[in-house]
Amino acid sequence: MAFTEFRPLDEKLLIEYIKATPSLSSKIGNQFDDLTIKEVGDGNLNFVYIVVGTSGSIVIKQALEYIRCIGESWPMTRERAYFEALALKEHRQLCPDHVPEVYHFDRPMSLIGMRFLEPPHIILRKGLIAGIEYPLLAEHISEYMAKTLFCTSLLYRSTMEHKRAVAEFCGNVELCNHTARVVFSDPYRVSQYNHWTSPYLDRDVEAVREDNYLKIEIAELKSKFCERAQALIHGDLHTGSVMVTLDSTQVIDPEFAFYGPMGFDIGAFLGNLILAYFAQDGHANQRNDRKVCQVIYGVGIVLQSYKEWILRTLEETWTLFHKKFTALWDQHKGGSGEAYIPEIYNNPEIQQLVQQNFMKDLFHDTLGFGAAKMIRRIVGVAHVEDFESIKDARKRAACEQQALEFAKMLLKERRKFQVMAEVVSAIASLHLQ
Repeated sequence: MAFTEFRPLDEKLLIEYIKATPSLSSKIGNQFDDLTIKEVGDGNLNFVYIVVGTSGSIVIKQALEYIRCIGESWPMTRERAYFEALALKEHRQLCPDHVPEVYHFDRPMSLIGMRFLEPPHIILRKGLIAGIEYPLLAEHISEYMAKTLFCTSLLYRSTMEHKRAVAEFCGNVELCNHTARVVFSDPYRVSQYNHWTSPYLDRDVEAVREDNYLKIEIAELKSKFCERAQALIHGDLHTGSVMVTLDSTQVIDPEFAFYGPMGFDIGAFLGNLILAYFAQDGHANQRNDRKVCQVIYGVGIVLQSYKEWILRTLEETWTLFHKKFTALWDQHKGGSGEAYIPEIYNNPEIQQLVQQNFMKDLFHDTLGFGAAKMIRRIVGVAHVEDFESIKDARKRAACEQQALEFAKMLLKERRKFQVMAEVVSAIASLHLQ
């Protein structure tokens, strides 16, 4: 059977497709009688099939022409699959330990065949909901972000290399527009796609729409998102785009990839960690109360339990990223990167000043974008399972309100924070009010 034009695949057609594609059939040992096929797409955008054979397993991902969780009323280009495959290959080349291998890409079919991340790999978000600690998460995700962001920026590449890559990924404009809409526009206006835990958050939603200072800050971030081609970013690096075990971290689903501001990726990941933190009270039970702090004689905070680990991971991720990113910068400062050429920035004093200024700006961008991502996940479209899985609406709303208030503060006051430890202290202090 020939697949020369786009056809949405069901299980029967998928088997025929694999049979006709040696790069996929070889991965399952060319045995088709006892295949197990399971559709595991999260419902938002794509079909995702896990195909398990007697001699191996693969994942098949196919893009649709619309947003799956909304329907044909919100069209979406299938070309996102091309940019996802391109980004996966580029990021894997730069960070092979934390990006799965692509076996096959079919542009007319908008289809990617790739490594199946075998159990016990699970989506990080589900692990956070279950209260599982991942001791290497900060180490791994900071390495992924440092290598992919630094090595696709002008700190490492020539202007010609960078411009060509930017031009290629400019083709993913439709998904960039989608992100700009759902992150930077819809939460601050009336939109048919917005939803929230009503009636408990009704006033909170109105407050977001009426906060002029918040609108000014979000406009600045939107401008950076749309105009600043710093590096090849994943574009949707939340905790649902990372699969983990206790000793493995794999980044998946970069279909929103384009050349944008570095802080958008870092902020997306850290912002989702903060959402997971605020959701913990909704998942607490007698077996695991997931407490974060208590006052000892009125003079200090003692962090405990799972929420402590989330905050520690938040701080360690940024700290390790800062260390790894600047180490790469130091290692390649005499290379082909044209952001700061050696003939001008050739002494330790100016090099240190340049790094300090760059990392300070990146830190504040990270906090701003992280806050923006938090807000849209509470009052916009496509919420997070961290909150949605809390069945008691009143309890869920209480968790969301705390997260929303913190995100609004962080977005507006991000420049007052100088280190991540101050952000962590601000989060923990909410439980003392």
